Amino acid sequence: MPIMIYHNPACGTSRNVLAMIRNSGEEPMVIEYLKTPPTRAELVSMLARMSMTPRDLMRRKDTPYEALGLDDPALTDDQLVDAMLAHPVLIQRPIVISPLGIALCRPSEAVLPLLPQPQQTPFAKEDGTAVPVPASSTEA
Repeated sequence: MPIMIYHNPACGTSRNVLAMIRNSGEEPMVIEYLKTPPTRAELVSMLARMSMTPRDLMRRKDTPYEALGLDDPALTDDQLVDAMLAHPVLIQRPIVISPLGIALCRPSEAVLPLLPQPQQTPFAKEDGTAVPVPASSTEA
């Protein structure tokens, strides 16, 4: 199973995670979820596998969250999933699926346990923050 990333190229965290996956020697399947959103079954499955509720996975900043009244606690999980499918920008990103599991990778270092191989070379995020290379990957 290849690594998959639900990616938004306009998001710095998403770009960092994609670069970290590639820096581990993997070439993931990149799904630009704003162009190709998950199906209802895929989204519900991802939520269950991450032990998250739809509200946990909802992005509020720079989305129609408030305009759609999604802060209403009376809304059901099904209604929130409907909103996320109608407006994929409401889905928090990046989500990475690998043979080792699935996670919302915020902060970007959350991807490291999902990678079958460690970072191959020193890596710095876009803001210049260094991501340490585990000691086992630097041993000969």
